[in-house]
Amino acid sequence: MRFADGSLIGESFVGEGVNAAHVNVVIGRKGGAVETAWTTALATPRMGHTPFVAVVRPGVPVLPFTLFVNKATMGGDLHVNLTFGAAQAGIAGGVADAIVDGIVPAEEARELLCIAAVYVNPEANDEGAVFENNRRSVKEAIQAAIRGTPSVEDVLALAGSPSNPFFGGPG
Repeated sequence: MRFADGSLIGESFVGEGVNAAHVNVVIGRKGGAVETAWTTALATPRMGHTPFVAVVRPGVPVLPFTLFVNKATMGGDLHVNLTFGAAQAGIAGGVADAIVDGIVPAEEARELLCIAAVYVNPEANDEGAVFENNRRSVKEAIQAAIRGTPSVEDVLALAGSPSNPFFGGPG
């Protein structure tokens, strides 16, 4: 399994508009750099950015233990509720899906740690879409981390015309 190689990094963007999900993950074994980053982030919250352990139910953290780190400063009540509620549940569900689907071997789940940096748009307004988009996005990000995608060739093929949901591209 690739986890012996150290920290793995993945990214995924799922959905459209204000309810889209953008998730970055770092996953690796306990006892390494990911554990240091995981525990440091958990122990050093900042105003508007409170890392917390993703749970499938209160008192039942998802495995691998996953630290949810919000990339958007907490806003109004709806944004807070969507972040701690739908997005967090989506992240927990997607991490569990990665085990169910064999992306992360179940026998290794307790030995791994995952950091999920999650963007929930402060204008998000659809709990179901936020949940589903984050569930799919974290699973895709974990899969990309483990598969080592994108390849250098993939990046070079697109290097001349970068774009993203907030920028249509040069020229």
